[in-house]
Amino acid sequence: MDGWDFGLLTIAATGAGAVNAVVGSGSLITFPALIAMGYPPILATVSNNVGLVPGMGGAVYGYRRQLTGQGPLLLRLAAAAGGGALIGSFLLLYLPSAWFQKIVPVLIGTACALVLLQPVLARRPAAGQRRGGAGLRLGVFGTGIYGGYFGAAQGVVLIGLLGALTTEDLQRLNAVKNALALTVNLVAAVVFVSVTTVDWYVAGIVAAGSTAGGLLGSRYGRSLSPVALRSAIAAVGLLAMADLIARSW
Repeated sequence: MDGWDFGLLTIAATGAGAVNAVVGSGSLITFPALIAMGYPPILATVSNNVGLVPGMGGAVYGYRRQLTGQGPLLLRLAAAAGGGALIGSFLLLYLPSAWFQKIVPVLIGTACALVLLQPVLARRPAAGQRRGGAGLRLGVFGTGIYGGYFGAAQGVVLIGLLGALTTEDLQRLNAVKNALALTVNLVAAVVFVSVTTVDWYVAGIVAAGSTAGGLLGSRYGRSLSPVALRSAIAAVGLLAMADLIARSW
């Protein structure tokens, strides 16, 4: 990695940390950057996941006040998210790599669509329409599988589920989303570190940048234009999808 790539990845990681804190699609910034640098998709995914864990921790810390009183809900959902992440991370490692190279453009395209549809997904039910329980835990479990396998836009899916199936304030739901995403990334990272190769230089750069970005995003990100932010994320993701399709088909 030369100085140009180092600078690019640092900027991408900082942006990813900020975006993860607010929207939850940071991998759509760092993953395409690593692919553009020539890293194989699975190595890029694994190293990116490990590196983003401290950044998610920064986002959780930044939203700590919004987590007050949500311990019981968070504990129930974290167990489901962690179980799903365990399955998803092993699927990534043990399915043939050719499958991943063909599946990941579809995953990126789906993630981009979720980002663009976030206002619809996050639309909250009216008072008295509170739902949840087993249905919410099942949805979080499925999102955990996706997050452990690939992870881009898992935060968008989570905030959509939480917004549809609970009646909490949206900012408090965003705090829960950050904590669940941290759980998924942490479980997957433990699996990856234990059984496969991680590029620790890449992971270290992503960790430093995403931590700074997570703290900044949790403090200032809510003042950014949501439309502009979603559009930029989708544009980056679509470029990555086109590049991967050209490489693998």
